[in-house]
Amino acid sequence: MTDRPSANDPEVAARHTEYWRRNIRYMGILLTVWFVVSFGFGILLAEPLNAFTVPGTGFPLGFWFAQQGSIYVFVVLIFVYVRLMNRLDREFGVDEGGTA
Repeated sequence: MTDRPSANDPEVAARHTEYWRRNIRYMGILLTVWFVVSFGFGILLAEPLNAFTVPGTGFPLGFWFAQQGSIYVFVVLIFVYVRLMNRLDREFGVDEGGTA
């Protein structure tokens, strides 16, 4: 049996609160980026962006963001979130012990 700190310990509670505060902040920032790219670039700013084309394809940039760009950005944001959370888990000592 290991000696684990009590959840009632104020220091443990403060670290727990800080961990979740930073986790929520990361999610808020990443979801904001996703919203701006998908809704902003793909819908609201589609017409002005259509003045530009995706190099090598001729597709209007606003159309590309609406159809594929926001999906690519979402996948990249998933990898960014994994990296941020792995670093946060190591910092707070709650990582799963696997090799990252």
